[in-house]
Amino acid sequence: MEEKKPLSHIVAGLLISVAVILFSTVMTVAGGANAGPNGGWISYLIIIFGIVFFVQRYGKTIDYRATFGDYFSYGFKASMIVVLMFVVFLTVLSFVMPEIKQKVLEATRLELEKQRNVTDRDIDSVMQMTNKYFWVVMIGTSVFFFCLIGAVGSLIGAAVTKKLPKNPFESTSL
Repeated sequence: MEEKKPLSHIVAGLLISVAVILFSTVMTVAGGANAGPNGGWISYLIIIFGIVFFVQRYGKTIDYRATFGDYFSYGFKASMIVVLMFVVFLTVLSFVMPEIKQKVLEATRLELEKQRNVTDRDIDSVMQMTNKYFWVVMIGTSVFFFCLIGAVGSLIGAAVTKKLPKNPFESTSL
């Protein structure tokens, strides 16, 4: 009988990354800054479902001979690969499509102008700060939320995957 080799957490993370980056690229090209807030949630769902899928697949290939911690570790390591790849994507995107920053800044200004209790001086100071720290905030929030979503996906994946850990007292080799 052929022994099944489990898919590495690196490969799982890269495959999830490809799905998230393709979705983000389509949303960026199709809608730009006006793509809407729901695009981020769909990316998060892709990450969660991808991690749960790959954790379950990992469990199946090792005949479910792992613990909750093993499954969680596999899923979380895969999510860190997603985080790293998305940071690389955002960095490349900042050089390839610098106009995205301007579109987001314009949309931010329009949202601030709609609020009644915000003065023009407040709007200008917020826009200066947003312009100055745009990529830091963009990458920082992406890393934070992708780590959080990765942990949630890893917890779900570890919880729903069957566990049949080895009994240390049933060792056949002496």
